[in-house]
Amino acid sequence: MLTAGLGTRLRPLTDVRAKPALPVAGEPLIRRIIAWLAAQGVSDLVLNLHHRPETIAAVVGDGADLGARVRYSWEPRVLGSAGGPRLALPLIAVDTFLIVNGDTLTDLPLAPMLDAHAASSALVTLALVPNLEFDRYGGVALDDQMRVTGFPRRGPAARGSHHFIGVQIVQASAFAALIPGEPAASIGGVYDALIATRPGAVRGFVCDANFWDVGTPADYWRTSQALLAAGGDAPPGRNARIDPSARVTQSILWDDVEVGAGATLDECIVTDGVRVPAGAAHRRSILIARDDNIAATPLDL
Repeated sequence: MLTAGLGTRLRPLTDVRAKPALPVAGEPLIRRIIAWLAAQGVSDLVLNLHHRPETIAAVVGDGADLGARVRYSWEPRVLGSAGGPRLALPLIAVDTFLIVNGDTLTDLPLAPMLDAHAASSALVTLALVPNLEFDRYGGVALDDQMRVTGFPRRGPAARGSHHFIGVQIVQASAFAALIPGEPAASIGGVYDALIATRPGAVRGFVCDANFWDVGTPADYWRTSQALLAAGGDAPPGRNARIDPSARVTQSILWDDVEVGAGATLDECIVTDGVRVPAGAAHRRSILIARDDNIAATPLDL
């Protein structure tokens, strides 16, 4: 699982926690992904770590309560989407394995994709859906045999392409030529080289799975709302204390938050350890604890 990234587009939230540790509708994103994997029989996991690693380890631990065995691969510097798996190969210790992004959610059934990969001679199989937002996302181009032929950049070049939803099946040999500990990208690097030298080595598995993105604070907000049952409010985090006279509506409260008497929060994200003073009012804001103060950043929805 790729969980080492800096999450720069999600700042300031990722100044507080690594992106996979962010609570989504009351449950950390990484725990949702692990539960999805474990429910489909994938229970031996390696997570790579770099940015705010303690926030991931704190919510995952050894994974036993989720029905998984979790180990960690530490990266002193971020090694990228190919360099990370290459470093972790000794821990993974199998020829065929999944790589799952630790910052995206999907309900993809894995069995059909695993069967398709096993029936092919591909080194990499990418889970894809039609790219309906080609102005926002770069794409994956396929030929009529489901072989990946390129990775067009977002914009007109990506029209008619497919969107990678963060799940792939790979052979360890796809990364064998890389130097352990050296940064390397998969898309935009290793996979492009494979396409050029061995057509069919990278294939697509097109499906109709749902996909939720948390790339930006607005994405995080929308995904949290989408996963809430019946459109209710997200449950507050651990040790949250809300004065009975405070009004909190459509807001996401992380751990150890305190909301004072008469305070108003409307469509806000309140991160760990924030103390909202009595009578304070915030709307569409991200609140971060800074020493004894609160830093408020606009939440553009």
